[in-house]
Amino acid sequence: MKIVKFILCLLFGLMFINAGLNKFFQYMPMPELSAEQLELYEAMAKLKWITPLTGVIEIVGGLLFVFPRTRALGAIVILPVMVGIVAHNLTFEPGGLVVALPLLLINLWIIWDNSAKYSVLLQKE
Repeated sequence: MKIVKFILCLLFGLMFINAGLNKFFQYMPMPELSAEQLELYEAMAKLKWITPLTGVIEIVGGLLFVFPRTRALGAIVILPVMVGIVAHNLTFEPGGLVVALPLLLINLWIIWDNSAKYSVLLQKE
């Protein structure tokens, strides 16, 4: 099970590192966008800080997710981005849920698996 977990976490982390790097270097082709999606991307382009911020979070979170020692932190860092991805797919691209939901489940599994590490944060002093 440790090997399966490592492989899933490695692939998960690499996917987010790749997505984050693509925000800076645009090396992956952009799919055809609907009018609603184009409007959303134009709004994000006006907010010049949102895409680089998301890219940095994806790269840092992906790197943290790959290494077992920092995986618990990486899972928390990536969670808001993952929720945004699922929300976007629910709204604009339901077909993308085939990829987004398993990624969300992996993220939630790693958070649950590391719940003891987070419990310290919730204790009263």
